[in-house]
Amino acid sequence: MRLDWAIAAIVALFSLAEEIGGRTGEPERADPWLWVGIALASAVLVAFRRRAPFTTLTIYTLVGGPAIPLSQETLGAWQLYVELLLLFTLMAEVPLRDRRTPAGLALTLGFIGLIVFTDTGPVGPGDIAIALVMATIAGGAGFAVQRYRAVAAQAQERGALLAREAVNEERNRIARELHDIVAHSVSVMVMQSGAVRRRLEEEQAREREALTVVEEAGRAAVHELRRMLGVLRSGPEAAAKAPQPGLGRLEELVEQVRAAGLDVKLDVRGEPAQLSAGLELSAYRIIQEALTNTLKHAGPTRVTVTVTHRHRELFLEIADEGPTPGHATPERHGLGHGLIGMRERVALFDGRLDAHPRPGGGFIVRATLPA
Repeated sequence: MRLDWAIAAIVALFSLAEEIGGRTGEPERADPWLWVGIALASAVLVAFRRRAPFTTLTIYTLVGGPAIPLSQETLGAWQLYVELLLLFTLMAEVPLRDRRTPAGLALTLGFIGLIVFTDTGPVGPGDIAIALVMATIAGGAGFAVQRYRAVAAQAQERGALLAREAVNEERNRIARELHDIVAHSVSVMVMQSGAVRRRLEEEQAREREALTVVEEAGRAAVHELRRMLGVLRSGPEAAAKAPQPGLGRLEELVEQVRAAGLDVKLDVRGEPAQLSAGLELSAYRIIQEALTNTLKHAGPTRVTVTVTHRHRELFLEIADEGPTPGHATPERHGLGHGLIGMRERVALFDGRLDAHPRPGGGFIVRATLPA
């Protein structure tokens, strides 16, 4: 809205300068203050043109157009420019299939014809051609703006859709991994319950019955979890039976990325605490995703992985030095699948994630996971 009023102020200054200052080589207006009022009213219409593009164009055309022949005055340049500005706004704001669009074009052509053929000055074919060309340029520019906005909106919508799909894909992946862990834990609980039940004495019938209920419920839960895993898994993951990785396999991960070209330094600080399998898996995946992103965007460079065990907290930092000289890499974007995956895993444990370029070059990822 501020931009609209700024443009309206420019139009008002331009029109007032022409009306009050006079026009070179042309007679003065019979009633100049009437035209000053019309100029100011036209500026107000310009300020509201985007709110009601067809209405402002209609009012200006039907009032400003006949005012010229009725007053037997010559056309001011600002009058044609205001009409073209209102036409531009109509073509930029109103869809081409809307009935107001052809009506607005007809009004503009009528305005141009009226002022050209009733103007007191000499009019030639060149004047008509110039007026039509200017109207075509104004309308075409407005239509181009409308098309650009539509394409940009579609691109933004596609980007949002891809981001949602990436988030859903990553959440499904996390769910598959955590279902494995939960199924394993419940299986251990069932086996332990069975072991305790078999050690009970004969007179402990009530305890034996309670443990039997626990075993049966546990086996049913394991069965349901495995059935859900079968639904969640697809493609190559259907055959994945290997245990989920944890922080104990970081050395193995580091060796793999070193073989791929990264110069990785692993630094583990603090006394390792007993962490849940899900937390260890998420920490491992965050480091894995960060190293994969570094290899993809920075190429063979140096990277430091720091794992700090704090009191009730696990802190991860993966910092690289950026691309090596002569190594061209694609620009990093905040909606990459790697960063989406890291954010989802950190959010799973109500943690914090900070990922941004380093001032001296490179990229840094920091994740804090409550333990």
